[in-house]
Amino acid sequence: MSTALKERLYEIIFGHKTAAGRGFDIALIWMILLSVLCEVLDSVPELHELYGGWFFAFEWFFTICFTIEYIVRIYISKNRFKYIFSKWGVIDLLAIIPTYVALFFADAAYLVVVRLLRVLRVFRILKMVRYIDESKQLLQGLRSSARKIALFFFAVLVLAVLYGSVLYVVESHQNGFTSIPESIYWAIVTITTVGYGDIVPVTIIGKFIASLVMLTGYSIIAVPGGIFAAEMIRNQDAKQTPEKSVRLLEVCTNCHRGDHERDADYCRFCGTELDHSLTDAEGNNITMGHGDS
Repeated sequence: MSTALKERLYEIIFGHKTAAGRGFDIALIWMILLSVLCEVLDSVPELHELYGGWFFAFEWFFTICFTIEYIVRIYISKNRFKYIFSKWGVIDLLAIIPTYVALFFADAAYLVVVRLLRVLRVFRILKMVRYIDESKQLLQGLRSSARKIALFFFAVLVLAVLYGSVLYVVESHQNGFTSIPESIYWAIVTITTVGYGDIVPVTIIGKFIASLVMLTGYSIIAVPGGIFAAEMIRNQDAKQTPEKSVRLLEVCTNCHRGDHERDADYCRFCGTELDHSLTDAEGNNITMGHGDS
């Protein structure tokens, strides 16, 4: 393959600024979505009975296309090992492995849904970079609140163990509470308000404790969200520039009262013309010309 052809393929496959590159990426996304749709539909017994052969053929067609694409990506990469062990390189490989593994383990074919991860390239293709800052803020909020949320979940786990152990004793090892782990499972299901109903206390004391567990679940269900929201607000406040964090006040020279709009010409308390001498929240004067911001 000539150098010019390799560069052209690199521009199309790895690039996204040209019409050909965008067209290739969009076509790739449609192929990924169709291949995943085929596997999802193939898992329906009625559809598998009628169209199983077609689904099998389509899946191998898509897998061969993705395999060729993966090999070409390696061949034209400027740093092959860097691509192979990169995040996208690993995802591209995982996208084709399940079909080959299915030759030995049939159910492995359904793991091709991992191909949906490749669709994340849509953020780059459709120029949705403006959403990256929002995603970074979410991740930063999660990192900041991780320790608090972990401590909260540990406290919930302790409650589940206590509630489960008590129910194990109260229900006398009956009514599904055959062991402490089974009782802890019931407590976790109840605290999270899922309530499968496969294990139910029947004694009066057991029902009373179950009521406490359910009330506990409702009282703590919003705690992780509150912790995360508080960290998000704190991170936003920390990012404010010094100019934004200082509260500027237009101060009247006559009545010495502030809290006027920056562009106000007259005091809203006594009507005196303002000289636009600004002070911060601590009373320090900041001289600025009229109309400055």
